[in-house]
Amino acid sequence: MNIRRFVPDDFEDILSIEQEAFSDHNPLVYINFYEMNVNGFLVAVEDNTIVGFVVGYQLNENEGRIFSLAVKDGYKGRGIGTRLIHSILKVFYENTFQTASLEVRISNVRAQQLYQRIGFVPCWIEKKYYFDGEDGVIMKMRTSPQCSSCVLANSLQEHVIPTRHEPVFKNPGSI
Repeated sequence: MNIRRFVPDDFEDILSIEQEAFSDHNPLVYINFYEMNVNGFLVAVEDNTIVGFVVGYQLNENEGRIFSLAVKDGYKGRGIGTRLIHSILKVFYENTFQTASLEVRISNVRAQQLYQRIGFVPCWIEKKYYFDGEDGVIMKMRTSPQCSSCVLANSLQEHVIPTRHEPVFKNPGSI
């Protein structure tokens, strides 16, 4: 498997994977991400087939945000998502971002476990974050040359996650 930058010819394959994985994203946002941040849009390719992608961007001066990660059905559980995350974390580190963040549906326990294995720490819950009203868990980690082994210094004790009552991003697809 190879991980490389997204190119416009990949768009149809990305849309197919995106439609399998998500119900509330605007597919056209991926073209906007590509136009604004070429380095933050990566695809995983196996046997000339795009099997996954990750999209990240600069949230603020010191933080990179993973906007979207998806792996094609039939390829899940093979480490592709892990490799994509490590690749975007490397991009963040090379751009001197000190932390990385993401959000995940509170019901998506499998993804939360993946992110925690990599080093992300659940920080708080955004109530009604998603369009369908589901809560989102905000997770963060410090970036480093070995991103998978570093976690925030203030990691949570006993998995207590505070709740915010107002979403930080009311419309994550409007970036």
